[in-house]
Amino acid sequence: MVASETTAGTATETTADTAAGTAADTGAGTAAEAVPVAPSGVSSSGSRARTVGQLVRYTLIGGSGVLLDMLAFLLLHNSAGMHEQLANALSTTIGITNNFVLNARITFDRRDRIVVRFLRFYAVGMTGILLTNLLFLLFTDSLGIDANLVKAGSLPLVLALQFVLNRKWSFA
Repeated sequence: MVASETTAGTATETTADTAAGTAADTGAGTAAEAVPVAPSGVSSSGSRARTVGQLVRYTLIGGSGVLLDMLAFLLLHNSAGMHEQLANALSTTIGITNNFVLNARITFDRRDRIVVRFLRFYAVGMTGILLTNLLFLLFTDSLGIDANLVKAGSLPLVLALQFVLNRKWSFA
């Protein structure tokens, strides 16, 4: 028989009798007990729901980081006259730090190895800085498109790339 337990939004599973396996293996029990279990120990539909939940939380938290990032970028680049690439590096660092703290606690519920996780999260964040800077070179420097538009347009690409990398590496 397999018992499931949810702790702080993270599904875990324990096996009551490892020798007997699941109720489905022995032919006993209900259809609910015979749900296929993914190698991670969570049913495939439960794993998918957990991933979608994490993506939603990651995106919402990312929104707060985006607001901080854009506000800092606008202030540094437009008000202070800082070069767009330096302003981007500083504003993105503010957003990365905000997002790490919130994602570690809320999205991925991780409080262990905090320094290692932050360094990985920051390294992933650097991919966003690199991607955005490449877009600046292509669209702002070469084509003359406003840096504010390029910065805003880079955000969905950066979000998708960083979610996958953070889920698989920073918070694995």
